Amino acid sequence: MSKIVDPLVGQIAARIRTERERRRWTLAQLADTSGVSQAMISRIERGESSPTAVVLGKLSAAFQLSVASLLALAEGGRDEADVRPGVRRQADAAEWRDPGTGYRRRQITGPRFPAEIAEIRLPAGARVPYPAAAFAFVRQVVWVLDGRLTFHDGDAVHELGAGDTIELGEPTERVFANTTDTECRYAVILARGTQP
Repeated sequence: MSKIVDPLVGQIAARIRTERERRRWTLAQLADTSGVSQAMISRIERGESSPTAVVLGKLSAAFQLSVASLLALAEGGRDEADVRPGVRRQADAAEWRDPGTGYRRRQITGPRFPAEIAEIRLPAGARVPYPAAAFAFVRQVVWVLDGRLTFHDGDAVHELGAGDTIELGEPTERVFANTTDTECRYAVILARGTQP
């Protein structure tokens, strides 16, 4: 059985605090830059609140990281020295769950692999918007594995079915939506670049 939420809440909290302190930002500065309230950031950093995917999108955009990169850094921080190439069992993989939508994310690749690959499970009726800044400095492909994904790429809307892919261009506001009554499963493949 996968470890859902608990191990990652603390790791996400530590990563957000590390990224903020690395930039020498106060809570107020991060709140101004991200649009997330200072009180919410404080609760997240103390591990008292699990951020939603939308909040993670705003925080990652403020840090000029993708959400995938922010979560991979949090997950990779666990035992990065111990993570070696080879078999990674699904039962051993941590899975993050968005408390707001039920969206679930499992990192497929390890922290040293040159691309980030994550498996996402978007529940029926869920909608997750991200600001344009969350897509800056990355090259990304979304590959629908099962179900249907309604993908808003700025003003364009794409209906994607199993097997369909979309390669993302310049940063713009994007929305991942499941307008069906069954789960949608997709992979996000992100080319890693240098950290800002």
